[in-house]
Amino acid sequence: MKLSPRKINLFLFFKLPSAYLTGVRLKTISAQTCTTTVKHRWINQNPFKSMFWAVQGMAAELSTGAMVMSCIKESNQNISMLVASNKATFLKKARGRITFECNDGVLIKKVIETAIKTKDGQTVNLKAEGKNTAGEVVSLFEFEWTLKLK
Repeated sequence: MKLSPRKINLFLFFKLPSAYLTGVRLKTISAQTCTTTVKHRWINQNPFKSMFWAVQGMAAELSTGAMVMSCIKESNQNISMLVASNKATFLKKARGRITFECNDGVLIKKVIETAIKTKDGQTVNLKAEGKNTAGEVVSLFEFEWTLKLK
């Protein structure tokens, strides 16, 4: 059974309620791309009238993590995943609806194949770019995920 936006968003509601309550939602997921959105609202704002950096981080992490989860599920292997580190760059105030996109599906599959073949833990750096409705990049996130066969 493939992961769908509906299933992931239901997962958020029960397992990551802070992400769900602040408005983080998965919009699309495919073999190569995953898109999440979050809208600037009272509950996720900072004192500077823009979106709090941690809310952007949750949406960005979901765009990478959901794709990792999907690729693991597709591999039919028991693989653990964990964020080892992350880096963020903020370029503009995040206002309105922010869309995060990760396009590293092919890279994830290669790393999972390597982990299965070698039975060693692997790391993969995945990028998520956050854009506002005008198409301007407001933030860039990079997550180092570790993948290991259980």
